[in-house]
Amino acid sequence: MQLRKKIYRILRNKYIITLIVFFLWLLFFDQNNLVNRFSEVRRIRQLESEKDYFKERIKTDSTRLNELKTDSENLEKFAREQYLMKRDNEEIFIIEFND
Repeated sequence: MQLRKKIYRILRNKYIITLIVFFLWLLFFDQNNLVNRFSEVRRIRQLESEKDYFKERIKTDSTRLNELKTDSENLEKFAREQYLMKRDNEEIFIIEFND
């Protein structure tokens, strides 16, 4: 009985009620509530991982571009592989494997 009376007395206090309502408002109804905060943190982590991926991709592509600009043999190899270019006296056969 003592515990019930104590809890009842605490809950009757207008400051405690106001504080509880305030925290509930912040947790669920505010524009910056916890649900939105967690989803935004998750989104930030995802974007940071994408940022790292694209930084690495830019690095590899820039080295590849540098190789293509400096060496004509690499440029010819790239053109043959990517765009199926050929010399005048050559024929190209494309073999596709279906797995």
